[in-house]
Amino acid sequence: MRLGMVAGEASGDLLAGLLMGGMKARWPDLQTVGIGGPRMAEHGLQAWWPHEKLAVRGYVEVLKHYREISGIREQLAARLLADPPRAFIGVDAPDFNLGLEARLKAGGIRTVHFVCPSIWAWRGSRVKKIVRSADRVLCLFPFEPELLQAHGVAATYVGHPLADAIPMEPPRAAARRALGLAEDDGVVAVLPGSRRSEIAYIAPVLLQAAAELARRRPSLRFVLPAVPAVRAVLDPLLAAQPVPSLRVLDGQSHAALAACDATLIASGTATLEAALFKRPMVIAYRMHGLTWALMKRMAYQPWVGLPNILCRDFVVPELIQERCTPSALADATLTWLDDAPGRERLVLRFTELHHLLRRDTARLATDALAQTIDA
Repeated sequence: MRLGMVAGEASGDLLAGLLMGGMKARWPDLQTVGIGGPRMAEHGLQAWWPHEKLAVRGYVEVLKHYREISGIREQLAARLLADPPRAFIGVDAPDFNLGLEARLKAGGIRTVHFVCPSIWAWRGSRVKKIVRSADRVLCLFPFEPELLQAHGVAATYVGHPLADAIPMEPPRAAARRALGLAEDDGVVAVLPGSRRSEIAYIAPVLLQAAAELARRRPSLRFVLPAVPAVRAVLDPLLAAQPVPSLRVLDGQSHAALAACDATLIASGTATLEAALFKRPMVIAYRMHGLTWALMKRMAYQPWVGLPNILCRDFVVPELIQERCTPSALADATLTWLDDAPGRERLVLRFTELHHLLRRDTARLATDALAQTIDA
């Protein structure tokens, strides 16, 4: 069983790694080739390019790297068409993967897209591209298959693999021991994103907010999980804005979320992880002004963060673009730390969400994949 796969950033690599564990159990002789990161490599991916090459977000930012990214896609398509795998699985990264999938599908390779593009949030017209690109879409959220099936796209709800991987009861005490934190420490996790462009725009304001929190409440401890690929961008920012009692972790985002009392966090998959860990959060996001202006016009919903979108309510604060200031972030974080009843209500909402998303994702996904390959 030889499959092509592409995951374009750390969150996609995480999801693909969880999926590959299930595929390995079903197909012990599984071979995978394409683009991915360390989680996929653990399951045997032969990476022709590192996933960091694709980890760019925003129209303006993508334009700067368009030639290189387009060249990678052309080379990858040619290589897969010359030696076809049984199927191709594009994991998220729709701007890269859907175009690649359309070309592979036209060349006779079965294609599966894992993670439905958020056509329910913005860019709904992209469903036409999905029709041309994917033989099947594996959906993380229960309302997505009906939307896709209305356009003739075969779609299967498989739940979210993170809901299987993250325990219903977060291991707070064990995580604190592992990170050298005391039981009674007040701990804030700072998660500025996994893309270099995100780090450049978001990390400075999160670090300023953490410094403000440290001034207002000197007893607080801070942990910042960082993947090695972004340290070259992050380290100068840390030097420019020192934060008392801040410890930078080598990855370990799940340990940080399990251990913390609240988190300052960039909008993205990490916010769903924080919700599954039942942690209060303040969602932050900044991007190039032109990118924000374009995206804002295309949004269908008032929410940006996944927890709010899935709960259909502002259950956690979102501070985006001009509202994303150090003072506002610090205020919102202290509100969570000082509101025990509010934190308890949030745990109940996030527990309901966890149950909704928890399915045997690896088995359901591999069943759907097998059905697609054999169709």
